[in-house]
Amino acid sequence: MAEVELPNVEELEEVKSKKFTRRVALVTAIYAVLLAITSLGGSNAMKEMLLAQQQSSDQWAFYQAKAIREHLYRIEKSRLEVDLVERGPTLTAEARDRYQSLANKMGEEERRFQKEKTVIEKQAKELEAERDLNRQKDPYFDFAEVLLQIAIIMASVSILSGSRITFIASLVAASLGGLLSLNGFCLWVRIPFLG
Repeated sequence: MAEVELPNVEELEEVKSKKFTRRVALVTAIYAVLLAITSLGGSNAMKEMLLAQQQSSDQWAFYQAKAIREHLYRIEKSRLEVDLVERGPTLTAEARDRYQSLANKMGEEERRFQKEKTVIEKQAKELEAERDLNRQKDPYFDFAEVLLQIAIIMASVSILSGSRITFIASLVAASLGGLLSLNGFCLWVRIPFLG
C-alpha cells in the first residue's frame, strides 16, 4: 500500500493566504484602472467646462459689440430721418434722395446686426448649456476618485492584515466609486447634493 502524505496545515494556510493575496492584488489593479478612467473623465469635464465658459464669454463680448453697432446704426438712421423731416422743404430733390438712401442703408445695417446678434446669442447660450452640463458632471468624478482611492488603500490593508472584511469594504467603496464615475460620464441620476 502506498503511503499517503497529508498536507501540512501551515502550508495549506500559506497557499490559501497567497491565493487571497493574488486575488486582492488583481482586484486592486482593477481599482487603479477605474481610478485612472475616472480621473481622466473628471479632468476632461473640468477642461470642457472651462473652455465652454471662455468661449461663451467670447460670444457674449461679440454679441455686445454687435449690439453697440446696431444701436449706432439705429441712431444714425433716426438722425438722418429727423434731418430729412426738418430740412425736407429746403432740400433739393437730389439731396432728399441722398438722405433717404443713407437712412435706408443705415436701416439695412441695423437689421443685419440684429440678425447676426441673434445667431451669436444662440451660440453663447449653447456654450453656457455645455458649461453647465460639465459643471454637473465634475462632482461625480471627484467623489468617485475619493472612493476608489479609499478602496485601493483598504485593499492594500486587507493584504497586509489578511482581513476579508476590509477587502469586502474595499469592494463596496470601489463599487460606489465606479457607479459615481459611470454617472459622471452619463448623468443618468442627479444626486441633489452632488450636482
